[in-house]
Amino acid sequence: MTATDFDIATLRARRTNKWHKFAPDVLPAWVADMDFGVAPAITAALTRLTENQEYGYAARDGVLAEAFARRMERRFGWHVDPADTIALGDLVQASFSSVMAFSEPGDAVLLQLPSYPPFMRAIEDTGRRLIGNPMRDDGTGWVLDLPASVDPRSRMMIFCHPQNPTGRAYSRAELEAVADFAIRHDLIVVSDEIHADIVYPGSTHVPLASLHPEIAARTITITSATKSFNIPALRCAVMHFGAPALKERFVSRIPTRLLGSPSVTGVDATVAAWDDGQPWFDEILAYLRGNRDWLARTIAAELPGVTMRLPQATYLAWLDCRGLDLPCSAGQFFLDKARVGLNFGETFGADYAGFARLNFATPAPVLREIVGRMTEAVRRR
Repeated sequence: MTATDFDIATLRARRTNKWHKFAPDVLPAWVADMDFGVAPAITAALTRLTENQEYGYAARDGVLAEAFARRMERRFGWHVDPADTIALGDLVQASFSSVMAFSEPGDAVLLQLPSYPPFMRAIEDTGRRLIGNPMRDDGTGWVLDLPASVDPRSRMMIFCHPQNPTGRAYSRAELEAVADFAIRHDLIVVSDEIHADIVYPGSTHVPLASLHPEIAARTITITSATKSFNIPALRCAVMHFGAPALKERFVSRIPTRLLGSPSVTGVDATVAAWDDGQPWFDEILAYLRGNRDWLARTIAAELPGVTMRLPQATYLAWLDCRGLDLPCSAGQFFLDKARVGLNFGETFGADYAGFARLNFATPAPVLREIVGRMTEAVRRR
């Protein structure tokens, strides 16, 4: 069985949230979780743990940070010091703790919309004020539209790069504009780069903090191997601080013990993925590109009223369904009428009920069944 050779029965038998959130007759295409296997290097690393019964307190000090530094150098030409990192279990923890470390209740935090929902929670649940910065559909894709001014109490920006849910891979020129904006308004930037590997030919990922020391000194890069190597349940992530002083500020506000630490399975799997998993990932990226291109063609031909801008990155399609003139949210319509479980657009911002997010990281026959059901639901209407 290859990494992508799974049928619906096999996928449904997995004890994953993706395949058990909805009723059994619903095909899920929601949470950012791939319906594939994992790299052989990851399997070997976890097998070694099991065979050796290495379930005691782990001796892995510095291993993840060093693997992160190797990966950034090799993949993006970005030289980082492992000492400027903190290992933790989850990037949602990283976003919440960063907001709490670098702002106060009542302060404002800028966020591009539509947005990954936990980023909104990181701002609002900690008593900060979310300042929405809507992206703009220019007719070919979703683009940044940075404001001319900011709230006087703006302290931070959470920046999703590549962007979830629109699938934008920002150009160097756009990143330079973001850097200039952050410096001009004295903002700390949390740059979520978890989808950095999943960038299609024609686009390139440039880490925000790699642009120059001035933006690095105010950037916290958060990332993990969980999206590109399909291991979210193993709970392992990295925060990188673009300057030692930035890390010192963080640690003075957030005791690192409060963040916990990644499990030994997460560390060993991540190191194996970053050091030895690239050949497997290259095959997966080619497969995802085929799914993406088929999806874009099919939606354009078979789903009038639905617009999909071709994502340059991620395995997520942001579907504009406003042309269907639905009596309910787009996500609810496709759940009720097609028995397809998408991410509801309104969870990415109150103004996006006419949108839905579709995860196309699934075997091609499953994707065809999903889109077939959606097409039939629209035709019946």
